[in-house]
Amino acid sequence: MLVSVKLEPSKHPLAEYIYRLESGEALLQDSPQNVVEVVGILKSYGVVLDAYSRNLIYIAEHQFLNLFPAFKYFNGDISLQKLLKHWGHDRINFEYAEYCMKSMFWHGGGGLDAYLDTPEFKTAAEQAIQARWKGNILMLGLHKLFPDFLPEQVRQMSYYSGLGQFWRVMSDIFIELSDRYDRGEIESIPQVVQHILDGLVADASKPITYKVELRGKTYDLIPKSAGLAFLMDTGVPYVEAIFFRGTPFSGTVSYNAQAYQIPYFQADFTYGALYADPLPIGGSGIPPTLLMQDMRHYLPDYLHEIYQQGDRAEDDLRVKICQTFQKSMFCVTTSAIQGLAPNPLDTDDLEEQRANRKYLEGWMNRFITSQILDANHP
Repeated sequence: MLVSVKLEPSKHPLAEYIYRLESGEALLQDSPQNVVEVVGILKSYGVVLDAYSRNLIYIAEHQFLNLFPAFKYFNGDISLQKLLKHWGHDRINFEYAEYCMKSMFWHGGGGLDAYLDTPEFKTAAEQAIQARWKGNILMLGLHKLFPDFLPEQVRQMSYYSGLGQFWRVMSDIFIELSDRYDRGEIESIPQVVQHILDGLVADASKPITYKVELRGKTYDLIPKSAGLAFLMDTGVPYVEAIFFRGTPFSGTVSYNAQAYQIPYFQADFTYGALYADPLPIGGSGIPPTLLMQDMRHYLPDYLHEIYQQGDRAEDDLRVKICQTFQKSMFCVTTSAIQGLAPNPLDTDDLEEQRANRKYLEGWMNRFITSQILDANHP
């Protein structure tokens, strides 16, 4: 007689979400309201990411080692009208894109970070530096005195390009999600997650490269032969740096080392998008405020109408956008969890189920202090 052996129940405090993932559901509860909110906010986010992506790549390719890039946010199109709009803050807040880039750069991790420390990259960076400052005795002299300064700027330029290329793909995925929703093809949160996962898998091996043209010659700082790819070398580090770790927001915690308000180890940081309290959005020194401000300009009408039905109408619009944005990021994170799982989450093999359970409990450990409960039970 065959005895059926089942996987033992999880004792994790967030076991509910482990069971959801094992049954093919998402970290975010499936409901018509959540579907409308997530698709709508990702439509807006996709439009903003398109602008962010184009600007980051423009800076990497056309503002290379420009020490005073006063017009870096103009993408080469400078006019009095644009200047007036820029000074009046009637524009996309590209500063948030740079905030994300610098967070990735600081936290590191992944293939891109590793490649920037290789002898191959150092050689390519030095060649580009010499070409950029050819004939400039002052800059080349400073380069000899401080040999690590300019190479570090080149590394940062590489992150401008890498994040720009990553966001280029994500923007297309989110816009296509909205188009499919409009056609009636997306009706549930699991379908949203599957769409994102399919997009990530389709572009997983898309090469990440970076080159600049200086004095009529092209310099391959990250050649295709480096083997860097979209998902593992930019996508996974992005999730780690922006969704989870982030950086402490100025004015909300003390940077005084004796106050012990900031974790000693970077790996212990929980300032990312999945943890942030939506209520301070709009306050000084809160970088996500810039993103919420950008997204409010591109909200689909159906999502805007939902927000207007609240007690405060548009008085707390940025807070509402942030709450919805966190819901969408739990969907994106679900796609990442599914894609990185050691085995299919619907496997019938007991040993594979146990390996998956250990894997999922590791993720849940990181969600304990996140906004996952508030996202599901507002």
